[in-house]
Amino acid sequence: MTDKRIPVTVLTGFLGSGKTTLLNRILTEKHGQRIAVIENEFGEVGIDQDLVINADEEIFEMNNGCICCTVRGDLIRILGNLARRRDKFDRIVLETTGMADPGPVAQTFFVDDDIKDEFRLDGIITLVDAGHVEQHLGNSTEVMAQIAFADMIVLNKSDLVDTATLTSLQARLQDMNKMAQIITTNMANAPLDKVLDVGGFDLTRALETNPAFLEPEYPFEWGGVFELNAGDHALALDTGPDPDMSALWIQLDDSATDLTTVAEQVFRHFSQPAQNVGDADLMTPGTTHWKLQLPSAVTLSLDVPLEGRYALFTQHTPEEFSIRLYTDDDELCEPVAEHYFNAGHTHDDEVGSVAFEFTGTLDPELFNTWLSLLLRTEGENLYRMKGILAITGDDRRTVFQGVHMLFDNQPGAPWDNETPYNRLVFIGRNLNREYLEGALKQCLS
Repeated sequence: MTDKRIPVTVLTGFLGSGKTTLLNRILTEKHGQRIAVIENEFGEVGIDQDLVINADEEIFEMNNGCICCTVRGDLIRILGNLARRRDKFDRIVLETTGMADPGPVAQTFFVDDDIKDEFRLDGIITLVDAGHVEQHLGNSTEVMAQIAFADMIVLNKSDLVDTATLTSLQARLQDMNKMAQIITTNMANAPLDKVLDVGGFDLTRALETNPAFLEPEYPFEWGGVFELNAGDHALALDTGPDPDMSALWIQLDDSATDLTTVAEQVFRHFSQPAQNVGDADLMTPGTTHWKLQLPSAVTLSLDVPLEGRYALFTQHTPEEFSIRLYTDDDELCEPVAEHYFNAGHTHDDEVGSVAFEFTGTLDPELFNTWLSLLLRTEGENLYRMKGILAITGDDRRTVFQGVHMLFDNQPGAPWDNETPYNRLVFIGRNLNREYLEGALKQCLS
């Protein structure tokens, strides 16, 4: 029986491995397929959509028959939207952020019933930067996971290493994932018929790599059930490992205690845009989750319209933020039931991104001199640099790319009547935002 589900290819790989280059080939080559592209990125300011294509709408038709879709919410919401338009495309390519473990993405196609009915995971394609992967194999769990979950490994930038190094690297990758096919490329010139038709994700290997693979991961770590009288109650939080935290406050059926039965429903609420709340604001029960800003300890009002059972779901555990719930007569209220969930996020105090956008044009000599100094002194900590630059004397955008101590730029589209701007993202360890922003602005003409 023919499988009518939409095939999905997940494109992954660490920062700078060549995912965007391969994605551009998929978007521009005449491969005879209509392809929807979901593109996810790591950074405060969107860059990849400028490197790939400018999009004013979430979904639009391309000249070569492709559809582009930039992720602005949860993956399930986007896939649901695409499923309703399945007559417009034949398959989906999903590009993950370079900092991502592909496991939770792949998991979506096995644990969500609606997604299982509409889509099938054709394969995970992992791009590997031959020139820099050795620096990350020993200290990056994301790189290890990307290789372990791969159905095909594209060993890219093979021209950066000699034959002996390339052979050794191929052997090491094959030892890490004996089931994956490995192909070597330059400029991500992998045969598209192989990349887009792997034939099926290996679930058995995924379970061997991670026995908990089919256990759902959620954007919340904890849920608690409280029995409360009607009235205004209070939720107190101290500062924690992150500067903000999301939470959802909902009313439950009077007999509900097992929070796992409503976890998928809550997950979908968390996938929608959050509402910002601050100290002394009111949280009402409903389907909108709240984003709490925590530069200091806060106390919020909790609306309890009717006596009964209510649940609080939080992005992080109560222990991390010393979460306390007080009744309307200032008594500490303990949950009658609680559950700790398999969280799909971690804290990382070192790896992060900083992003800048400002108008004006950069003096090419000042910028190149500063960039050379930055790469010599901080190249090991700079995993990835990318952006769009406005250079004095050039009427075109400059597409800016960097990996560790390597740097490249290419001419982009003309500015025409648009005001030139500079948009940059730096991804790495222990980044000094104030220094980077100040130094860049010093390079303005």
